[in-house]
Amino acid sequence: MPLFSQQDKDKENYQFKAKTDNAKNVLQILRTVNFRDTATVILSQSGLKVTVEEAKCVQANAFIQTDLFQEYEIEEELLTFRINLTAWVECLNIFGGSSVPGITPSLKMYYAGYGSPLILELEEGGVVTDCKINTEEAEDTLDFDFFTTGVVNKIIMRSECLKEVFSELDMSSDVLEIITSPDPPYFRLSTFGSHGPNHADITKESEMIENFSCTKTLSQRYKLALLRPMVKPLTAATKVSVRTDARGFLCLQFMIKTDNNHICFIEHFCCPDVEEND
Repeated sequence: MPLFSQQDKDKENYQFKAKTDNAKNVLQILRTVNFRDTATVILSQSGLKVTVEEAKCVQANAFIQTDLFQEYEIEEELLTFRINLTAWVECLNIFGGSSVPGITPSLKMYYAGYGSPLILELEEGGVVTDCKINTEEAEDTLDFDFFTTGVVNKIIMRSECLKEVFSELDMSSDVLEIITSPDPPYFRLSTFGSHGPNHADITKESEMIENFSCTKTLSQRYKLALLRPMVKPLTAATKVSVRTDARGFLCLQFMIKTDNNHICFIEHFCCPDVEEND
């Protein structure tokens, strides 16, 4: 990976530096988890992890690997901070979201460590724009303990299949019921709105299903309002993995291809409806 320019090297005390020739790729990924204003960011040797949570019931994680960047340097094993994600997205959108054909804005990011702002340097057509976004001390994020409890059912499908089902959901319903089973109906999504129950079934033989691995029948309800943020990554994804554990916790993992054909992953965790369990 090439070294930063001498001008970049001359900037003192930066513990993190990254550069990409296409700022839109970072913008695309951050938009998918921007359902809350603030996010926790973890910088590591493998890339960026951006975590957004709501009501201690939902967590979204965006993973931006180092191969998305042309240059990537970090002095510490881990660097963490909280940031206004909406401001980050808006800066990238306003100054790096050009739609001019043939012009792709580049992005450099710098972070000097605890208490320092995240600095964005966007360049487009020779015009350079600097943005500084204040950061705060990172707080502990939720641990859903999902994978250690054991994934019971797992379905991998093309995203357009689930996208079509989500677009037809009755949004007057408070909950979405998800049934995954080795037997019919295999994969069923149900709402219970003002027009009565509505079911959408996807068989394991569907051409949209790439992998179907269900060991037991699980029926669980989730608050529909908590699942709405999942529509953003679903719209951008090419594939989606739907997984549930024995407790009924839901994990949706979205595979997204950027403009440069890099692969990034978005992960959403959601707790089951407690009232329904009770």
